[in-house]
Amino acid sequence: MLTTVCLGETMAMLTPEPGIALESADLLELRNGGAESNVALGFAAMGLDTHWVSRVGQDGFGARIVAELSAHGVGVSGVEADAARPTGLYVKVPGTASTPASVIYYRRGSAASAMGPQLLDEPPVAELLARTSLVHVSGITAALSEDCLALLEALLSRPRAFRVSFDVNWRAPLWRGRDRSVLRSLAGRADVVLVGRDEAEHAFGTGDEAELRRLLPDPEVVVIKNEAISAIALERGGARTEVPALAVDVVEPVGAGDSFAAGYLSGILLGLGQRASLRRGHVAAACTLTVNGDRGPLPAPSLLEEILGCSDQEWATTTVSSAGFATGRAPGRAGALAAAAADGDEPHREGPKVDGGAQP
Repeated sequence: MLTTVCLGETMAMLTPEPGIALESADLLELRNGGAESNVALGFAAMGLDTHWVSRVGQDGFGARIVAELSAHGVGVSGVEADAARPTGLYVKVPGTASTPASVIYYRRGSAASAMGPQLLDEPPVAELLARTSLVHVSGITAALSEDCLALLEALLSRPRAFRVSFDVNWRAPLWRGRDRSVLRSLAGRADVVLVGRDEAEHAFGTGDEAELRRLLPDPEVVVIKNEAISAIALERGGARTEVPALAVDVVEPVGAGDSFAAGYLSGILLGLGQRASLRRGHVAAACTLTVNGDRGPLPAPSLLEEILGCSDQEWATTTVSSAGFATGRAPGRAGALAAAAADGDEPHREGPKVDGGAQP
């Protein structure tokens, strides 16, 4: 079984009920939030042997995060509990008709901000790195502290037998007053780079494909997420693959980028081509875009096989909503998830082991 490791901070997240302003809220809902752990949850749902490496406080928030990830099949042997520093916290402020959604971070001095290069040599983490196929990290970690930046520098500088995927995951508040040029240095030493076109403008100073590939000549592939339009894989050597995004009735966008990463990277790990891997990313992202929360359930394997194997014309006419996928194929060939569910074929929340592309 393929092994993956996701390294980065996960925080406790507090948010008021939809439609309630923060200053008017009497109750705040408690969830967990972390880009790398979202990817780990996605990998685990696809049947991969997945582990999350990080630090949490020795508090209720940290215990909750570790328990939830473990309950969803993510290994937590590489997680340290810090008795002196707290688990990071952030508040998600819902948007209104006149103001966009925003977040308030309380993560300075968090347990995860004390991650440093020595973490890689801790026996549980070293054991995971010795057998993993992929380590997934993001640019968020680089902005947490000088120690965290040194951790990523060490990971990317050491000789390694595994791939490193680097999702830029631009977070403007974290980079105020910091040198964002380190993102180019880190991304340039990864094997797979994922970045939104809008993020690339902030992180690298350009969203132009050719210029991005020139700035990052060494990674095997640079994947540009072009918002709701498409995803583009630019391989070292010049090959370019573009797959249009699916038409999605969006409920909430939170977590969709992490789901895309899990779907795409799982395809790469399985040895699939760029087109199939990008499709896996789009399907996984669509599952998350149609739910409230950071990760949506995967469709049943039979429907996934149909979606991933459809023609370009059928792909272009596939639509996704909270009711499920409608593939655009003629009736009688799986058709839509809603129809399958009506017959008692419920979508899988935790999929079986991935075997050649049936699941994203």
